[in-house]
Amino acid sequence: MTTLYYLSVTLHVLAALFWLGGMFFLGMVGAPVLRAVDPPELRAQLFEQLGRRFRGAGWGAVGVLVATGLLNLHFRGWLGPALAGDAAYWGSPYGHALAWKLVAVVTMLAISAVHDFVNGPAAGRVRAGTPEALVLRRRAAWLARINALVGVALVAVAVRLARGGL
Repeated sequence: MTTLYYLSVTLHVLAALFWLGGMFFLGMVGAPVLRAVDPPELRAQLFEQLGRRFRGAGWGAVGVLVATGLLNLHFRGWLGPALAGDAAYWGSPYGHALAWKLVAVVTMLAISAVHDFVNGPAAGRVRAGTPEALVLRRRAAWLARINALVGVALVAVAVRLARGGL
């Protein structure tokens, strides 16, 4: 394998660590600390600022993941067969692992998009501490938890892919 391949894999792993690690940090450290902040208006403002800052960096990491993921497939010789819909490739252990990884990626992207571009802005439009705000906060928390679980599954599948498939 070439130096560019190893650089691409390294960037891919670092971007994944940043994206998933950031989700875990926000869920396990940031959110519990912010829940103790009063008044509710200040808490909502801090959540919004933290979320907006991570959203930009997190989606940047997603861009790096997509670019390096495609490069990694290219360097391994899998991009052509994958894009061509090669039945032998998709029926192989590598193809199965990649399919599961792509399902997890698409699921995480969809959940992240709803969380970041639908639920988050809706929460920012309501008055903090109201019943509507609490519903939106609970929805955001559940979306984040589900996304973290899918992220853990994604890492497990990625390890299998790197080790020969399922």
